[in-house]
Amino acid sequence: MALAVAALAVFAAGLGILAPTAAYAAEGCKVDYKVSAQWGGGFTGDVKITNLGTAVSSWSLVWTFPNGQRVTNAWNATTTNSGDTVTAKNMSYNGSIPTNGSVSFGFNGSWSGANGVPASFSLNGAVCTGVPTNPTTSPTDGPTTTPPPTGGVSAMETVAAMQPGWNLGNSLDAVGADETAWGNPRITQSLIQNVAAQGYNSIRIPVTWDNHQSKSAPYTVDTAYLDRVEEVVDWALDADLYVLINIHHDSWIWMADMNTNRTVVEARYESIWTALAARFRDAPPELLFESVNEPQFNNVDDATAYALLDDLNTSFHEIVRASGGGNADRVLVLPTLHTNADQGRLDALSDTIAALDDPNIAATIHYYGFWPFSVNIAGYTKFNDEVKADLEGYFDRAYNEFVANGIPVLIGEYGLLGFDAHTGTVEQGEKLKFFEYAGYYARQKNITLQLWDNGQHFDRTAFQWKDPELYTMMKAAWTTRSGTASSDQVYVARTATVADVSLTLNLNGTTFQGLRVGTTNLVQGTDYTISGSTLTIKASRLTTLLGDRSYGVRGSVQAVFSQGAPWRISVISYDQPTMSAATGASATFAIPTQFKGDQLATMEAKYADGTPAGPQNWTSYKEFARAFSPDYTAGTVALPTAFWSEVNDNQKVTLTFHFWSGKTVTYYVTESGGNVTGSLT
Repeated sequence: MALAVAALAVFAAGLGILAPTAAYAAEGCKVDYKVSAQWGGGFTGDVKITNLGTAVSSWSLVWTFPNGQRVTNAWNATTTNSGDTVTAKNMSYNGSIPTNGSVSFGFNGSWSGANGVPASFSLNGAVCTGVPTNPTTSPTDGPTTTPPPTGGVSAMETVAAMQPGWNLGNSLDAVGADETAWGNPRITQSLIQNVAAQGYNSIRIPVTWDNHQSKSAPYTVDTAYLDRVEEVVDWALDADLYVLINIHHDSWIWMADMNTNRTVVEARYESIWTALAARFRDAPPELLFESVNEPQFNNVDDATAYALLDDLNTSFHEIVRASGGGNADRVLVLPTLHTNADQGRLDALSDTIAALDDPNIAATIHYYGFWPFSVNIAGYTKFNDEVKADLEGYFDRAYNEFVANGIPVLIGEYGLLGFDAHTGTVEQGEKLKFFEYAGYYARQKNITLQLWDNGQHFDRTAFQWKDPELYTMMKAAWTTRSGTASSDQVYVARTATVADVSLTLNLNGTTFQGLRVGTTNLVQGTDYTISGSTLTIKASRLTTLLGDRSYGVRGSVQAVFSQGAPWRISVISYDQPTMSAATGASATFAIPTQFKGDQLATMEAKYADGTPAGPQNWTSYKEFARAFSPDYTAGTVALPTAFWSEVNDNQKVTLTFHFWSGKTVTYYVTESGGNVTGSLT
């Protein structure tokens, strides 16, 4: 339940509050404190300070928790705990609060027993009573008047309010006749409303203009298409979503040739933004513009590419700002080259933003994870320390370059690249660990995330998540951490004696609460034991779950933690997988496979001399769902054309299939003139 208080009684004495200085407020301030989310042991607090006194250039807000609560992390402020007393101070970018102006920040905290509202707040040493006082009168300058409320919200606050976000991918950005060209249904208002109902605060609406713009001067944008974009934008604004629109796949369709076709590219680009600026001139500030998606340029070095992108971003800025109305201070979002966080890309965009000298600018990057893990290649089947370090480094660089200097960062697309081939490219538990950690670390760095969804996640007609477990984990990560474990799978050989099985819990700051099957709590000591971070499921409980021990997932248990999403552990009955000899055309070749309850993790391919075979021949471990694809229903492992096109004709290849149980199968294939022979010897 949301709670609120507005600057109440006299602040308790003896807290050691600093006396006011020139930077401090005259007596007169108001604080709105709200618990916006609460769960077992944790909560999210939102704080809004309104300065009713003289303008300040920096601020320090102090309060005392009544029930022993503690702040665990904050955004748009730095906080320290001293017993029950909290001091929150401004960041470098939000220290100034004019008279009648406001600034907001948020935090996650812990609580136990009760989560009462602080009784009083003090701003720069002055107790906030909620009563305005006029600034002092200067005898030399004559009387001053209290300036009107600014009503403005900083770019940092705007982008923070957009967390979490969702992408309406492969619809208005589809390359073709209309928004259904890539297989998604026509966008409806119900879809937008249902996205908002999932808890999202922003929606990124990618738009490709190529087929909806004349190909000769003056490169007019199709009015009917612009009307359609506006209709969808209005639906999103009506659903109380922040909205981001852009120029999307045009970046590679025609803008990439800017170095050799500069006049046309600039003219087309400027025509689109002139039309958009005019159409949305009076839209509310919840609408943001992004200059271009994933900018890239053909056959140029980085220095040339940086200059070309600077030209586009600067032109975009000039066109929008010059159009007036709400566009005069609308938040504008600028990408790095390729929208990635390599340091050179960040530095180049920093130079552009510094030259523009505009406080209402945000930076955007995209993140699809450590590439070998995100597509399941080179043996990176698990969310290990190297994968985690890549994420941390990526977010840290963006934070240090931009956020720490007052420029908000929007990760306009995030997810796993392997999803483009199949959402099962990365094993479920390892996938969940990635999304749990990405959500957590983005919060630490005050970076807003927008999930890339081209239709593979949220069903656009049934309005249901295709993977509810993934959504539950992502949603929990918006506000807190979730516990995980070393695996979400327990494999028990079908004919083996059932024994106790142990897993290592990754507590992530939580505490383990228990194990359950459905809604039934299992008994510690009988069904399981816990020792530190080691969870052991007893053989007796596994036997019950395995039932008749037919192949596959026979049941599951859930590890429950003090906060966040539960962790499902599947109990699987299996035997050694087997494969059969086969022949066929390379375009349709598939290996007959009896999986026997097991699941495929990865595949190696080597020639007789041990060198890697097939695509990406720098590694023997091939890319899941691209170089090989298991079909558990059909009982096959397909080796598509993408694999054979990189294999030497008439040269035997040894395939080693690695399964999640730890079992392996060795198989041999030879292609000759488009025909394949597969054997076990």
